Amino acid sequence: MQDENLNEMPALEINPGYALGQIAKALTTWEEHPDPDISRRAREKVAKWVQAYQGLVSGEIEVGSRTPLANTPAWVTLEVVTGGFATGNYSAGGAISDHERQLQQKFSLPQGDDLRQALNLFCLTEQGLAWLSDLLSSGCYRVEVPEEGALLVVAWLLEQGKAAQTRELLDVITPFFGKLRFFPIPAAQPLSSSSRVSLQTVQETRQNLQLVRPNECILAQREALTVWTPLYDQTVSLFLETVDGEAPFLNQEGKVAGGYPFESLPEGWTERAHRILDEYAALRKVHRLCGKPDRKKENFPQLRSFLEQFLADAGSLSERDRARVRSLLARYVNRRGTPESTRCREIRDRQEHQAQTVHYYDLTRLLLERLKQYPQENGLEDLIEVVQQASAEESQEYGIPAETEVPDCLLRKLERCRIDTIEVLVRSGVVTSGETLAKVLPQITAQLRAMGIRDPSLKQLYSAVYQSFSRRRSLLLLNLEHQVRLEELPWVTAMNQFRDENLSDQEIARETLQEVCTLTLLSFPQTIIPNKLLQEIRSLARAAKVDLKLVDEIAADIFMGVFTSKYLEAARVSAKLLLGTLYQTYYGLDYQALLDLPATVVSRGRDQTLIQLCESRAGVKAGSWSVALNGMLIEQQQIITTQNLAVLFESLNLAETLRPHLSEMARCCLLWIGSQLHVNSPSRHAALIVCKNSAYAWRQMIFYLSFLPEEELQEFRVWADSWWEQQSDSIRGRFQPAMAGLKLALDGKPPGTDPEARLFLGWSNAGHWFLPAQW
Repeated sequence: MQDENLNEMPALEINPGYALGQIAKALTTWEEHPDPDISRRAREKVAKWVQAYQGLVSGEIEVGSRTPLANTPAWVTLEVVTGGFATGNYSAGGAISDHERQLQQKFSLPQGDDLRQALNLFCLTEQGLAWLSDLLSSGCYRVEVPEEGALLVVAWLLEQGKAAQTRELLDVITPFFGKLRFFPIPAAQPLSSSSRVSLQTVQETRQNLQLVRPNECILAQREALTVWTPLYDQTVSLFLETVDGEAPFLNQEGKVAGGYPFESLPEGWTERAHRILDEYAALRKVHRLCGKPDRKKENFPQLRSFLEQFLADAGSLSERDRARVRSLLARYVNRRGTPESTRCREIRDRQEHQAQTVHYYDLTRLLLERLKQYPQENGLEDLIEVVQQASAEESQEYGIPAETEVPDCLLRKLERCRIDTIEVLVRSGVVTSGETLAKVLPQITAQLRAMGIRDPSLKQLYSAVYQSFSRRRSLLLLNLEHQVRLEELPWVTAMNQFRDENLSDQEIARETLQEVCTLTLLSFPQTIIPNKLLQEIRSLARAAKVDLKLVDEIAADIFMGVFTSKYLEAARVSAKLLLGTLYQTYYGLDYQALLDLPATVVSRGRDQTLIQLCESRAGVKAGSWSVALNGMLIEQQQIITTQNLAVLFESLNLAETLRPHLSEMARCCLLWIGSQLHVNSPSRHAALIVCKNSAYAWRQMIFYLSFLPEEELQEFRVWADSWWEQQSDSIRGRFQPAMAGLKLALDGKPPGTDPEARLFLGWSNAGHWFLPAQW
């Protein structure tokens, strides 16, 4: 019955306008951005989006399928752009890479259009297998995309005498030898197998630092102070040598007084005048940042012009010209004194000190050189040598004062390659969100997933393949299809045959799982766990043999109007945990009805029970393909299931682990919402995102409060009232409905019992009371 209902729903079509919008956005960046590196990356992005668009409109790419390219199995890693669109390219394919050409030269392979196939076939020769075996034993290789580990698995299988498994794997991958790289990238150092991690490798940090560009305005100012100001002073001194008596100056009436220029010429004056003009010409060929020396209205170019005229024909200077030179000299003297005066020297000393002020670009060049000395493929255990003060030699080479310290903004960039525990990286602000945590966690998860493999070289290979797979970008999928899983890769299937799981490994994995989930909620209590991080938590749970009923966040623009059975299972876990709590009261949930459902209903793959409950609560029907209506239904699912909070609290006993922190976590949520209330959103869309995220943080807060004893709950209430009193009238007027609803729930009444109180939800198909007046 459920499947019939699904078939009656209109087919979801992907709008090509999204791809066109991305092309237009990238084109604008390509054409207008002043940074050449950003412009280059935008140009590459345009090419990828054009391919994705062409494949979409031609039908060559089946958007929404886990196998969008014809004759391409799901295990092939595809190039995917923002939004989950495949471009039609293979991540392990495309143009021949530099390391492939280096291997071709190293092994004297013939050049030709089929170089990739030749390299793959070479790896199956005696010499090639020996090379792969050396890489396996040394660990000096990298697997950037999962396919690059396949032939290493072949080599290992052959070492173990596993001919049947080898043939089975080769039968799958050899048809793609001409298109995909199945061999690894040689590296100078083995991949780290420590339990400490880094957000970036040294190479990635260097690439980020290379994006730091000099500030043209600051460089022009430095050029003016260090190159043109001294020459300007010399020119003024040269003119003043020709004045008999007192140097020109401005009297109290603002009129020019003092002597006149060109009254007498000291010995050698003409030669020195020519040298100044020649020096200017030579310097101008090199120093072009500052435009003032060429602006005709500026004093310096006017003085040079009169000097050139005088040297060419002294008699050509009129009395008016001499008066103009006298006026220019008087204004100079009036402003700072003569060039040799104490006043002028003090001014120039201050300017010289200003010119020597360290600029980030100069320090960046120094840091890049320091980082070059370290292995590039891993992070750094210690940054002390990198961040030490500039030495005298470095001062001379990079034009920065000796003992200059690295500023905080550059320290933060360097910290991204520092190796430390995940907890320390979170506490120190290197890992700033759940999404960032998902980037570093695979370094730990990979080792835990590989623990059951006893052979050291195969264990390291599994870890390398796992980490590369974790970087695989998700496809846009429809019809409840799931992303490709690691176990679907044929060479991973081959490695999994050699696992020897034991209780100790599971206990370590469970301990890590609990630590990661605890750290995530403590560090980012206001946000739901992102899908990428859920992927790693699931992986840890599999290693720990813990059955977690985790549910992904569903995108409102591709929602199919149905939830799989795992969402209903998660809802029942929530019902069991939260029955009779503040959470149930606030959201008006009938958890008992969920608990009373028969087991057969819960076990069905696609069931209408949960979507019908969401429709009833949201007051809308599924199947309209309205993003707002879909969002309202998805939010109700998140309310009912708590979007993984209940599952984690129940399965990992986090209620007990986090009990000392729950009140503070709830306060963090409210403070974060308060910060969002002050955000000046540039558009209605941005304001809607703020509204949605704030409502989600509010839901997390209500959940944490539901586990507090009465005494702590009242303490929170007093604190929240105090916080509320400190808000401005505009904020209080805007957020009053939510606070009134919270107070009612704390008194045991749902928000709907008072017309001034509102349930704080993030989605609406009409205007929302949370939005600022202009939206």
